[in-house]
Amino acid sequence: MTARLEHLAQLKGIALEYTDVWGKVHATEAGVLADLLGAMHIAARDEAAIEAAIGAHDTALWQQVLPAAHVIADPCASPSAALRLAAALNEARLTWRLVEEGGAVHRGEFRPVDLAEIEQAGVGSTQIRASQLPLPAGLPPGYHRLSVLQDEAALGECLLIVAPPVCYVPPALAGDGRIWGAAAQLYAVRSEHNWGVGDFTDLAVLLEQWGLNGAGVVGVNPLHAMFPHNPAHASPYSPSSRLFLNTLYLDVEAIDDYAESDAARTLARSAPFQARLKQLRGTELVDYVGVAEAKRQVLELLYAHFRSHHLAHHSGRAQAFFAFRDARGEALRLHALFEALQEYFHRQDSSIWGWQVWPLEYRRPDAPAVQRFAQEHGERVEFFEYLQWQADVQLAAVGRRSFELALGVGLYQDLAVSIDRAGAEAWAEQDLYAIGASVGAPPDEFNLKGQNWGLPPLIPQRLQEAAYAPFIATLRANMQHSGALRIDHVMALMRLYWIAEGADAAHGAYVHYPFDDLLAIVRLESQRNRCLVIGEDLGTVPPEVLTKLAASGVLSYRLLYFERDAQGGFLAPTEFEPQALVAGATHDLPTLAGWWDGHDLELRA
Repeated sequence: MTARLEHLAQLKGIALEYTDVWGKVHATEAGVLADLLGAMHIAARDEAAIEAAIGAHDTALWQQVLPAAHVIADPCASPSAALRLAAALNEARLTWRLVEEGGAVHRGEFRPVDLAEIEQAGVGSTQIRASQLPLPAGLPPGYHRLSVLQDEAALGECLLIVAPPVCYVPPALAGDGRIWGAAAQLYAVRSEHNWGVGDFTDLAVLLEQWGLNGAGVVGVNPLHAMFPHNPAHASPYSPSSRLFLNTLYLDVEAIDDYAESDAARTLARSAPFQARLKQLRGTELVDYVGVAEAKRQVLELLYAHFRSHHLAHHSGRAQAFFAFRDARGEALRLHALFEALQEYFHRQDSSIWGWQVWPLEYRRPDAPAVQRFAQEHGERVEFFEYLQWQADVQLAAVGRRSFELALGVGLYQDLAVSIDRAGAEAWAEQDLYAIGASVGAPPDEFNLKGQNWGLPPLIPQRLQEAAYAPFIATLRANMQHSGALRIDHVMALMRLYWIAEGADAAHGAYVHYPFDDLLAIVRLESQRNRCLVIGEDLGTVPPEVLTKLAASGVLSYRLLYFERDAQGGFLAPTEFEPQALVAGATHDLPTLAGWWDGHDLELRA
């Protein structure tokens, strides 16, 4: 049973052992394997369940004529795709059709028996032959559609992803080019203008101020969507969704409806409200709850104005809103629907922290009760869509401003490693995420008990079955207005350390991901969005990751504290890895001032 359990685990990408930072090999315990398989929605507690799961895996694989997605990392080579067909079709005359993203069509005829065989297998009474289907060389980078047809009827279809060899590198960094800049936690930015938390207008001002002093980049913490019902849930690395934005960063007064709404301006300019804003700006720590409540009051008025003066009259701004809604599609609808539902249940019971504790009939996005709620509360759902539209408008303006200023890179965003299991994206994509597991790190020199980050990981097989669409959408959402994107814990493209629910961080296992495919998609989206990519590669990083990231043009991430010579002295600037972003510190290390004064030692003690 243990051998078969290990076989099943390997089929699903779970590593049977890992080597820690001290060089000790840790074998993954059988109970951990079963727990992590359970988090992948695979029963593996007894011999019958294990055999059934292995059989289901093999059957699904062999019955798949073409994979959901096939990635060509080198379009200049002789590309091919794995094809699985019943042996009964060996002599049949079939057709392959490849439709490029731009509309060009390629076709060819073939007999399966003439293709190079990989292997054969029996599924039930059917013998299936796997072979290599040759494809045209020199395909342009992009997302194409490959079909295999018999008498024009599709036997199988596949998303064919062709990637460029390297990521985008801006001209300012070509050759020996270097730039410098500043990093800011946007929520902590103070200004006379904002309402107690840094906003998108402040971000544009930061770009202008630093740009005038010769900087070429301004980096910020993740700007991902958080939890409007609970503003105190503030960590940007534990977001509700990485597909949308934190609307707490909206500059309320910069929204067009503010200039048009007498009610909103009257409220915001009133003496009590101004006194409240002064207090919010003057607090030592950010008053997330206070800021969120002040902004919500005015945003409600702005949305009401937008409905009555624009949506009701189908104005140009209404058309712009509809275009945004259409472009962001079902993902936006579900995100806004989640926020409306969470707000509704939280107002009834303040202990409702996420969709897992909603009434049972609302826990699936396609449930009838959810559809009824969407119809009955359509205006509230639309309010949250309106906020996302305005956040996108304001962040897009920041991106444009960075180009107007001719900064070498401009805005540098940060992509969190995953999402909060209680949030919108987990609810909308709960079959894609291992909700019963968390990502983290095994014990090391800095954390002797290991780390549990409390974030659910993507299930590798489910991601492949979705043709990588969720990963592509995440990259696009975070690259579209940026000159650079930092991928937090970039090793996640290859493997993540999973910890089952209820277990401690020392009892986990690494789960492997399709690294070459994901890295190819990063290159493609980087070029399409003209966005530099930085991989946060601190900690224990397999050599293969470093080699392939460098070959793909992904910058390394080096920190002053850790870059020392053999004698423990700090490296000179000329001694750093050239293909790297270098920083004094990062969000989870002591600030430079705190480190200089030894405050980190006092705090650790």
